[in-house]
Amino acid sequence: MNPIDFNKELEDKTSYLETVIKKYLPRGEKKQKKIFEAMNYSILAGGKRLRPMFMLETYYLFGGKDAELIEPFLAAMEMIHTYSLVHDDLPAMDNDEYRRGRKTTHVVYGEAMGILAGDGLLNLAFETACLSFKRTAELEKTAKALSILAQKAGIYGMIGGQVIDMEGIIETDSDNLYKIEEMYHLKTGALMEASMMIGAILAGADEKEVSITKQMAADIGLAFQIQDDILDIVSTTEVLGKPVHSDEKNEKITYVTVVGMETAKQKVEELSKRGLEGFTVLKRNNLFFENLIQKLITREK
Repeated sequence: MNPIDFNKELEDKTSYLETVIKKYLPRGEKKQKKIFEAMNYSILAGGKRLRPMFMLETYYLFGGKDAELIEPFLAAMEMIHTYSLVHDDLPAMDNDEYRRGRKTTHVVYGEAMGILAGDGLLNLAFETACLSFKRTAELEKTAKALSILAQKAGIYGMIGGQVIDMEGIIETDSDNLYKIEEMYHLKTGALMEASMMIGAILAGADEKEVSITKQMAADIGLAFQIQDDILDIVSTTEVLGKPVHSDEKNEKITYVTVVGMETAKQKVEELSKRGLEGFTVLKRNNLFFENLIQKLITREK
């Protein structure tokens, strides 16, 4: 795919997703408007919109065409992802002051409002996803998608991964690499899996196809997180849009610190290649989606 064509399509799709997300954000001049401001500040800070992008492209991969059915889930996924970042930045967690190139929510609005903004986004996500039930002909698909969204965002998914992260991984543990991979699978991979599985389900994919998309997402999610570890070491705050060397500052054991930089890079490439092989197994093509995944291997931010 021509790089110019890819970049134009990526720009168009990102712009579409921004429109969708804004459509479902809180607005108004009610007495609690401060929480609206904090939530909107958090989610409108930019970002790759990677998870809703994966959901949308998987939906297209299986022939989905109903915008009214998929759009609430696209917005809900980004709300959940953003809430996790808001809470991740809190003093009790990573205590970061910059995210996506600007001050984090708790720095601007205070710690209490940062907590509430995250809570607000999480609750609004499910309120928004439930709007898909208006498509009465698709109730079974919507219910299944909502169940996956809840599970992958919770204690058996993203939150479970955060728990492992907060408990810490000891360098001398014999199984520390396993713990790191499990943490990444849950903390990052779970929402990737949810995104692709929901896209597939809402488009009418069968159970085997959904299972294949889940494995693709697991591989891509792990690759994405390992690449994050690499960038934390080799990138700059200006390029990355958030503090670098934060893992070192917080004395965190990462994939890179356990296996080394070169092995980590090889793992990213191996996982990405395996994730891409899913398109062949599914016997379905989405050239933009395949290029998007490949870009994750060499991304600089």
